[in-house]
Amino acid sequence: MKIAVAAVAAIIAIPILIGGVGKAIVSALFGTGGTEPSQAAIAEIPNDYLSLYRAAATVCPGLDWTILAAIGDAESKHGRGSGDGIKEGENHMGAGGPMQFLKPTFDGVITRHTIPPGGANPPSRYNPHDAIYAAAFYLCDSGAQKDIRKALFAYNHSEEYVNGVLAQAKRYGTATVGTGDCNKIQAPNPAAIMAINFACGQLGLPYVWGGNGPAGGHAGFDCSGLTKAAYNAAGINLPRTAQTQYNAGPLVPAGQPLLPGDLVFYGTPGNVHHVGLYIGADKMVHAPTFGQPVQVSNYRWNGDDYLAASRPAVDPWL
Repeated sequence: MKIAVAAVAAIIAIPILIGGVGKAIVSALFGTGGTEPSQAAIAEIPNDYLSLYRAAATVCPGLDWTILAAIGDAESKHGRGSGDGIKEGENHMGAGGPMQFLKPTFDGVITRHTIPPGGANPPSRYNPHDAIYAAAFYLCDSGAQKDIRKALFAYNHSEEYVNGVLAQAKRYGTATVGTGDCNKIQAPNPAAIMAINFACGQLGLPYVWGGNGPAGGHAGFDCSGLTKAAYNAAGINLPRTAQTQYNAGPLVPAGQPLLPGDLVFYGTPGNVHHVGLYIGADKMVHAPTFGQPVQVSNYRWNGDDYLAASRPAVDPWL
C-alpha cells in the first residue's frame, strides 16, 4: 500500500471581494471543496472516483483529495487498470483492490475506523468507496498531519514511489504560489482570498499593542489582532493571540509548500511571539512591532525564528 502527499491547492484569482459577502454567495461561486481539479484531473479521473477522492479526504483534516487521486492513479489507474488484484484476487505482493491494500492492513484500518455508508457490507478492499476512505484513514494513522513524506514512506518504502505520487498529486491540482502583491491576489479558496483582501486593506495602519483595528475601537493592530480580524472577515473565528492561533492549527505538515492565506508563526511551540498572513512569493502581511505600520514583508529573513504555519481556511464551509 502506498500513500501520497498533500498537493497544493488550485489558483483562484478574482477581483477584490467586498466585505460582508455571505457564505452562501461564496459557496455558490466557488463550491465547497479545497483544490479544484486541473484539466488533467478532469480528463483522467472518472467522475465517480473524483467524487470519492474529494469526499474521503475530509476524514483527515488538511488532506487534499489530490493525494488520494494520485494514489489511485499509481495503484490502479482509478480502478481501470489491467493489473493483477484490482478487481479480484491479489498481485504478487498480496495486495488487492483499486488502492492495492494488503488484507491485514485493510482489516486493521476498518477495525480502527468506521467507513462511512455507501460501500460494501462488510467493507471490502475491492470496493472503491471503502478502499479510498481506508486510504485516507491510513494516511492520518501514519502521521501525515505532522510529516506527510514520512507517512507516504510508511505506505510504501520507496522514495521513487513517494516522489512520483507527489508529482502526480500536484499535476491533479493547479499549484497556488501567490504573487506576493496585494493588488494581484491569488489564493486557494474564498476564505483565504477574503482574509488577504482584508489584511491588505489595513496597510499603513499603526502597530498598536492589543489593537483590534478601527472596528474594534483602536487606531491599528498588533500582529494577532490583524490575523484574527482578517479571518473574521472571511467568517472564520480565530483565537486572539499568536500562541492560541498556533495552538488552534491545523498546522501545515513539514515539507509542504505554503499557500496564500496560511498563518506563519515565529518563536517556539510554547512561546509564539509573532504571526503574519502569508500572501505568496515569500511575502506576508503583518503588523510588525512598535513604530512599524501594517506592511508587506518577507516572511523569512536572516536570523528569524520561524516556527511553522497553519491553514485555517482548509475546507472552511463544508
